[in-house]
Amino acid sequence: MSTYGEVLLNGLVDYHFRIFRYDALNPGTKPRFSSYLLQISPEITVLAALLKIRDEMDGTLAFRYSCRSAICGSCAMVMNGTIGLACRTQLRTFEERTIIIEPLPNLEIIKDLVVDLEPFFAAYRKVRPWLMRKSFPESGEIRQSEEERERIERFVGCILCAACYSACPVPARNPRYIGPAAFAKLARFLFDSRDERSEELLEELNDEAGLWGCDTVFKCIEVCPKEIRPTDAIVDLRKMLLKHKIRKLFRR
Repeated sequence: MSTYGEVLLNGLVDYHFRIFRYDALNPGTKPRFSSYLLQISPEITVLAALLKIRDEMDGTLAFRYSCRSAICGSCAMVMNGTIGLACRTQLRTFEERTIIIEPLPNLEIIKDLVVDLEPFFAAYRKVRPWLMRKSFPESGEIRQSEEERERIERFVGCILCAACYSACPVPARNPRYIGPAAFAKLARFLFDSRDERSEELLEELNDEAGLWGCDTVFKCIEVCPKEIRPTDAIVDLRKMLLKHKIRKLFRR
């Protein structure tokens, strides 16, 4: 292990990584943890440490990454029991020198830290996450005021990392639940002054797989790397749905 003097001289510290391993394509393998000892700077990120392990110690280790700048959301994983982005989590943030790294919960494991994100994106697509228009102005320009922009600002930063979906306790017991990210994205478009979709879409989500499945435990808010509050979106969408149903009732 590194001594205090060695740390002062070269800035390196001994870290013990225990990384979850499993290969779904090899039915003979069982889930296990592999151990790696690195002498590295506590200033580097978990992703940088994983790259060092893969490049210098074990080329079979599988994990997702791309931008390395907390933009793409590819490297979400569990680090010492907390879900986050490996590219923005520095080793010095851990009190322990042993770092346990695991794949995201609520999603099937393909290999090691790589999970199957198709259920997450299938749920996401159900809310039609794009701008919907019935008409366009002759100028071709759809202007928006600062106030209108501010209404959706709190939801536009989602990078689809699936951290909130994995932290949510609901998908584990109800795989049909579409999850926090989908609702945050729906709010981003439904509250957009330029969007002309009908509120009828909310009726498709009027069940336990939709708006009423949320337990309101705020786990999604705790883990979001962009400080988005999906629970707020769900509450706002529930209110919109109820108002829509009341209006329909009185139109009969």
